[in-house]
Amino acid sequence: MTRRAPVLPLRHVLLYAALLGAGALALQWLDYQRLVRSNAAAVYDALLATGFLGLGVWLGMRLLARRAPASGGEAGNPRAQAALGISARELEVLHEIAAGHSNKEIAQRLQVSPNTVKTHVARLLEKLGARRRTDALRRARELGLVP
Repeated sequence: MTRRAPVLPLRHVLLYAALLGAGALALQWLDYQRLVRSNAAAVYDALLATGFLGLGVWLGMRLLARRAPASGGEAGNPRAQAALGISARELEVLHEIAAGHSNKEIAQRLQVSPNTVKTHVARLLEKLGARRRTDALRRARELGLVP
């Protein structure tokens, strides 16, 4: 007859695993303490850098946050609009361009043909003295036509 190895109860296995885990945790904690004590200046520098990084992000968000135009939103700058001769429909197209829509999307949203949108865009570029849509948007933002 062959003898079988004795089977340990689950309770003993769990106790042994818990003791090994606690020992490993204690060794890791001691190693961490030694690391922090030997590199205290580096730890302080990292904490200081993290604090300044947070301060910089907060200040940047506060100072560079977009503000709503003082004219009250959608109305824009009526004086600049009248001086440039921009129609209400062209202003709508300008707002759609500012929202990042393509000519095809603008045509669908305003329920006009894409050729009509192209015509409005060409007239806007001419009236704003721009060569590209991005230049027109920059100029329109400077004049307060779009937010």
